[in-house]
Amino acid sequence: MSNLSRREFAKVAAAGSLTAAALATASITPAVGQFPGRTPPPEEAPAALPDGSAMGLEIYTVRDQAAKDLEGTIRQVAAIGYKEVEPIDFGGLTPKQYRALMDKYGLTAISGHTECAPGPDLDKTLEGMQIMGLQYTWVTAPRRPRPAASATPPARSAVRRPPAAETPDSVKRTVDTYNQVGQVAKKYGIQVLVHNHAMEFEKFPRSEQCPYDIILAESDPATVVMQMDIGWASVAGQDPIAMFHKNPGRFVLWHVKDFMNLQYLFPQPEMTEQQRMSVAGHWMVPVGLGGIDYKAIFAHAKLAGMKHFAIEQDNAYTWGDSIAAARVCYHGLLRELAAPDTKTPSVS
Repeated sequence: MSNLSRREFAKVAAAGSLTAAALATASITPAVGQFPGRTPPPEEAPAALPDGSAMGLEIYTVRDQAAKDLEGTIRQVAAIGYKEVEPIDFGGLTPKQYRALMDKYGLTAISGHTECAPGPDLDKTLEGMQIMGLQYTWVTAPRRPRPAASATPPARSAVRRPPAAETPDSVKRTVDTYNQVGQVAKKYGIQVLVHNHAMEFEKFPRSEQCPYDIILAESDPATVVMQMDIGWASVAGQDPIAMFHKNPGRFVLWHVKDFMNLQYLFPQPEMTEQQRMSVAGHWMVPVGLGGIDYKAIFAHAKLAGMKHFAIEQDNAYTWGDSIAAARVCYHGLLRELAAPDTKTPSVS
């Protein structure tokens, strides 16, 4: 674990000092352009992917490049070998223009993490997504209303309170929004996707239930699908394969990302899931260089109900070249799926 021992890490966690600065001091964060852990796999012929699936990329991975040159970035993504993409925005293009860009480079935009919210523009938004060929959409759930503003401004020294924690009722209201949008989206051949981070697995106070339990129980499977971010679920200590067995067929979409050193997160029960994410964010590496056993997970794709997946490396831009990182991810996953079953699970 780099040069930070388990004992030292526990002290940091107990002190509540899980900050980027502390982690950088501990030499956890890799130098820009370096790929720690295993050696980057060579580029080689594709291994077999699960039936009906194609290699996808979340454009968030290369967002720094896409913001400067969308078409050039899409061209390079296609040249790597990706067949599907998940956009985070449309670069100012109309739906027809975006669809034409995808067609030009032989790509398909299957799902989107773009703005889609209840309201008067919902049908217009969904119609545009239909033109682009999207089959699944992220929904921007309405924020909880803020308390009424006080007539008297707070004192300059007043302590800012953190946002209110989720409650079972607030999660149910959010799921109601997913279901409502899903009913409208059905007219356009689109389903709502629900993407997780780690916080959805943090139990409510004095309860064995977590937000993700409610999302699975209350969402309409006919109109709402789960997009399991396998990386963040693993950061939260979840076993994706066990989740597939418990709710077969619900995990239609996947985000595929990788981390090293996840085993060091779990002797620290006092950590919140937000803290785990903060720490693990410094351990995110290109797919195939971390500890998540994707060969075993992809072997259960049919049980999960997986139809599409997208590789995502949130911090790819910090590695010096996000396109190069996307290329390492692509070949890393192929090599992972073709490798013998020798990897030791990273989460106990």
